[in-house]
Amino acid sequence: MGDGLTALDQKTHDSSRRAMDKITNVYIWDMDETLILLKSLLNGTYAEAFNGSKDGQKGVELGKMWENHILKICDESFFYEQIENYNKPFLDALNQYDDGRELSDYDFNQDEFSPPYDDLNLKKLAYRHRAIANKYKKGLQNIFDREMLSTWDELYNMTDVYTDRWLSSARAFLEQCSSGKEGSTSSLASVNGIIDSTNAKFQHINVLVTSGALIPSLVKCLLFRLDDWIAHENVYSSWEVGKPQCFQWIKERFSNPNVRFCVIGDGWEECEAAQTMQWPLVKIDLRPGSSHRFPGLSLRTVGYYFSVVYGKDDAEHDEE
Repeated sequence: MGDGLTALDQKTHDSSRRAMDKITNVYIWDMDETLILLKSLLNGTYAEAFNGSKDGQKGVELGKMWENHILKICDESFFYEQIENYNKPFLDALNQYDDGRELSDYDFNQDEFSPPYDDLNLKKLAYRHRAIANKYKKGLQNIFDREMLSTWDELYNMTDVYTDRWLSSARAFLEQCSSGKEGSTSSLASVNGIIDSTNAKFQHINVLVTSGALIPSLVKCLLFRLDDWIAHENVYSSWEVGKPQCFQWIKERFSNPNVRFCVIGDGWEECEAAQTMQWPLVKIDLRPGSSHRFPGLSLRTVGYYFSVVYGKDDAEHDEE
C-alpha cells in the first residue's frame, strides 16, 4: 500500500509541475479593422487601399447593414437602450452586486432600473450583465429565428467575398491561435476562456480589448462569429478607462512567470500601451499584399514577435 501511495503522490507532483511549467500565450486583440472590418467599410478607407479596384459604395452599403444589425440586436436582446449610458469595462465588473437571484422569471422591463446608480440599481445592472453573459454563451442561434439566421449568413458571406475573405480568415486565425497550430480545424475544450493546446507545454488565450462600448462589442463578437474563440469574460471595453488600464488588468489577471503577451491591432492606442507594457505588437495593415492582414497573418509571423521579446525557446508555437 505504501508503494501505491508513493506512486500516486509522484503522479500528482508531476502533474502539478507540468501545470506550473506550461507556457501561456495571451493574444490581446483589437476588434475594428483587425478581427473585423466595419469602420473602414463605412468611411471607404478599406476600398481606397485597393486604388480603385474595389467598389467603395458597396463597402459603405455593407457597413450600414452591419450597423443596423448590431443596433437592432443590442436594443432588442441585450438591454442596450436601458444601459448604454452606463458602460462598464467588462461584464464581471459588477459581480459584487449580484446576489445570484434566479432570473428566469425576472421582468427586466418592470424593475424600475434607472439613475442614480446606487447599490440597488447596480444590482439590477449586474442582473442584466449576467443575462447578457448567458445569452452570449448560448449564441445567436438562440436569439435569431430561421429567417434572420439566413439573412445573417448571407450578409456575412457577402462581406467575406467583398473583403477577399478577411472575416473568415481572421476567424480561422483565432482558432489557430487557440490551438497553437497552423491550419487547425479542431474544437478544443475551453475553461474560463483558456484553451489547452494538444501539446501539453502550451495553453493559449484570446482576449479582446476594444475601444467600443462593451455591449455592442459583445454583439459584434456574436455577429462576426468570434464567440467560439473569445469567451465573454475575455472581452474588455477601453471606452472610458483606456487601453493601458485594460492591459494592466489583463497582466494582473494572468500573472505568472510563464505567461507571454502579444498585442495584435491597428491603432495608436494599443501601440502605445503595448510599448509601455513591453509586450510585442503585431500591427495590422489593411493594404493588399501585406503579411500583417487577413488573409496573410500566420502563426510563424506572430511567433517571431514573441521570440524577439521572450526568446525563441519559450515562445515557439506547437508544430506538426
